[in-house]
Amino acid sequence: MPQTDRLKTDCSKCAALCCVMLAFDKGKDFAFNKNPGEPCRNLSGHSCTIHDKLTQEGFPGCVAYDCLGSGNRVVQEVFESQSWQNDPRLMPVMMEAFSAMREVHKRIDLLRAAEALSLAPRDDEKRRDFLDHLEQHRWSAPELNEFEVGLALEIDIFFHGISKYLSVSPSAGR
Repeated sequence: MPQTDRLKTDCSKCAALCCVMLAFDKGKDFAFNKNPGEPCRNLSGHSCTIHDKLTQEGFPGCVAYDCLGSGNRVVQEVFESQSWQNDPRLMPVMMEAFSAMREVHKRIDLLRAAEALSLAPRDDEKRRDFLDHLEQHRWSAPELNEFEVGLALEIDIFFHGISKYLSVSPSAGR
């Protein structure tokens, strides 16, 4: 594993990307409706004005959400600490990059979990190669835009191929 855990969320190094990009509907997890791309009304700068009392204010969905470090990685790595708040023209590209980085990090999480499987040596080597690439690669916005139609698809095909390792015999657990 790299020295920096890519899946560790650090909101202090983000630009509140989840508080802007993600949509939610009023219900048991959220106190009001919010459209995608619309900054949350509880957002002030890059901080949540009710962060210390999210659950009490009707936002347990925010407490439960974890971007798996995608936001801080997009802001720090892809946009070199720039923010949509300082340059509103960055909003659409930062939102696209955040969405794509979430996909990168979901696959990192799955590839790490696949380490627990008894994979054939060839499959485990391929798993490690994918994982090393996703964690070590320094992503640009254009590369993230291409991720889902390129490398993500290749990784998904790999997961489909190793799904045989997930089979549990009917007598297991008896």
